[in-house]
Amino acid sequence: MKIYKIITLLLLFILGSVDIYAKTSIDYAEALKLYKTHHYKKAFPIIEKEAKEGDKEAQYLLAFMYENGYGIQKDATKALQWYKKASSTFKYVTKQNENITTDKEDEILQYAYTKFDLSDPYAKKEISKLTNKNFGILPYKTNYLLPLSYSGKKYPGYTNNIEAEFQISMLKNLTYNLFGFNEVISAAYTQKSFWQAYSKSAPFRETNYEPEIFITFPTPHYMDTQSHIKAFQFGFNHQSNGQDKYKSRSWNRLMFSTFWQWRNLFLKTRLWYRIPENKKSKAFYEGKDPNAKGDDNPDIEKYLGYGDISFKYLYKENQFGLKIRNNLRTNHNKGSIEFTFSRPIYRFKTIYWYIKYFNGYGESLIDYNRNVSKVSLGFAFYRGLF
Repeated sequence: MKIYKIITLLLLFILGSVDIYAKTSIDYAEALKLYKTHHYKKAFPIIEKEAKEGDKEAQYLLAFMYENGYGIQKDATKALQWYKKASSTFKYVTKQNENITTDKEDEILQYAYTKFDLSDPYAKKEISKLTNKNFGILPYKTNYLLPLSYSGKKYPGYTNNIEAEFQISMLKNLTYNLFGFNEVISAAYTQKSFWQAYSKSAPFRETNYEPEIFITFPTPHYMDTQSHIKAFQFGFNHQSNGQDKYKSRSWNRLMFSTFWQWRNLFLKTRLWYRIPENKKSKAFYEGKDPNAKGDDNPDIEKYLGYGDISFKYLYKENQFGLKIRNNLRTNHNKGSIEFTFSRPIYRFKTIYWYIKYFNGYGESLIDYNRNVSKVSLGFAFYRGLF
């Protein structure tokens, strides 16, 4: 089946599924628009209704309205009550995403803003981006630098089993509430590199490139309270290593993910379907045609399976992570386990000690069919909850 047909079927499935969210989301979405345009009196009754039904975001907004007298008379007591109700989830998540700057930094940014001619509205819009701390690019997966990464075995073709590893991961939200269900369509990019920094000439042993696009649907309140499922996600994922001939690795997947939370325990499950590719020629496997087109790794699912499960647990400022993957086969069972730990470094609020242990298959694409046991130590500059 052609890729475009599969993607079309996925979109039809998504569009056919979204009606399950129509129960309350349209009114609340309208209330959010009213809130953002400062029509607080009109937004208040809808937000209050959702807050009383347990929606954490609505509870936070309601508390903020009471605190500042937006659309309702100021009431510090009620503001505190609603902040307490909201704090179990929503306030923590929003706090984690704040861009932390000092008052002095804010003053400098505002002073710089006043130096421009803002008489033209389009110029004003673009100039404001220069002093806005949020450029619309958000961190996605954990961003880290691990200067010390020790493997129990040496890698094929390399003499050093100590290397450096780093990951850069970013996300850009493209649209919000396009279908009226508070859904978000996003594009993301993750790059993970394995660098033989302590070898002669310090070559990069492997780099994996992972662009993806997905749509995320927050769950209705009744589903959240009954099952603790926070969101569903559908998407397309490409992963490759940018090499050629016999070192080339790549695959395309359709992804389905669910996000769960129980107080300070976070869970993400992923299922994927690999989009089939044509097999390479017989000459390729005989070593006669290294440039043959087709599937670089036809047996990758035997090692990486069809999904994974990730846990994150917060204990005060410490975060523990566990990721499990298995091919679920009784014969030739393969899988992997990854454990991570992070905590802030002294006074730095956005830099963390980061320890990672990996054992199994699929640490990188070039090693998808090779068992790797590895311990790494370094720093994280952002740590995700899922």
